Amino acid sequence: MKLWLKITLVILLLVIAFILRIAWNSGFFTKIEPHFEGRVTEIKGFNGAEDITIDKTTGLALISSSAFTENAPNGAIYLLNLKEDTPQPKKLTDNLPFNDFHPHGISLYQTDEGQRILFVINHHRNQDNSVEIFQFTDSSLIHQETITNELFISPNDIVGVGDRQFYLTNDHDEKKSWLRSKKDLLQIPMGNVCYFDGTQGSISADGFLYANGINVSQDGKKLFVAATTGKKIKVFDRDIVSGKLTENSEIAVNGADNIELDESGDLWVGCHPKLLAFLAHSKDHSKLSPSEIVKISFENEKPSVESIYLNDGNPLSGSSVGAVWRNKMLIGSVFGNKVLLCSWRK
Repeated sequence: MKLWLKITLVILLLVIAFILRIAWNSGFFTKIEPHFEGRVTEIKGFNGAEDITIDKTTGLALISSSAFTENAPNGAIYLLNLKEDTPQPKKLTDNLPFNDFHPHGISLYQTDEGQRILFVINHHRNQDNSVEIFQFTDSSLIHQETITNELFISPNDIVGVGDRQFYLTNDHDEKKSWLRSKKDLLQIPMGNVCYFDGTQGSISADGFLYANGINVSQDGKKLFVAATTGKKIKVFDRDIVSGKLTENSEIAVNGADNIELDESGDLWVGCHPKLLAFLAHSKDHSKLSPSEIVKISFENEKPSVESIYLNDGNPLSGSSVGAVWRNKMLIGSVFGNKVLLCSWRK
């Protein structure tokens, strides 16, 4: 065989392998068989409900709602009382001391004294980013502080670990650009984890294919980070005093987005089982994208992944979070005008 034919064949095989890798990572071959053993009701009144967290002591859910489009109106944080049979959203951010609020990931932290602090990723219209810190009572949010840092480049989710200490994920390590989109296509890892120790920020871990949801174990000794296009959740050992992370293991999860914990310490993860469908949905919301919530439980530290909820895009497309309290689960999405309230018998 002539040399040019051999070179052409090798190039062709590499291209085919690259295309198959993208198709596999995007869930193209994933079969969707909808399931959920329980009751589902819809609660409307949102403009996207990208992240949800629940105060486990009260059953009060906080919902981050924002439209991720250029020149979008201000978003909001809403409250849902899961002790009610038919909870209705209550807006908590009507009287902010600033007028540029586009919330993304949120995290509720309780101090040793019982004070509840809400950390919120805030995207500004000028493409700057900040972390807003609120004091949370049962019926209100009181803004305490705005934190900015040059390492908050493309923040996605956040987890509070102290009064003003937190980790956040940057899904990319550079601003939006033509070059960044091409790096995404080539599946070049650009995501990282930033730790803010109360005074300054530092990069604690990097090399993620779209770093997304983040959370800590109940004892604070483990950190979980979702790599959405990497199809995994990375588990880190965490030094509570210094905040230093040491990579421990990985859990295979398709399209993992936000990570929440239940009262038992199990993880509940909002997922995009078909990432190409979600990409199409992000550009045209009328195109459906399957929604999935998986539960990750640990026995002798060995993870077990179970799909709890799966749909074909109806009645909610593009699930980004599943937050559980007792026998109830709230499912939110990036672009939907509703959340799903799922319940089952214990």
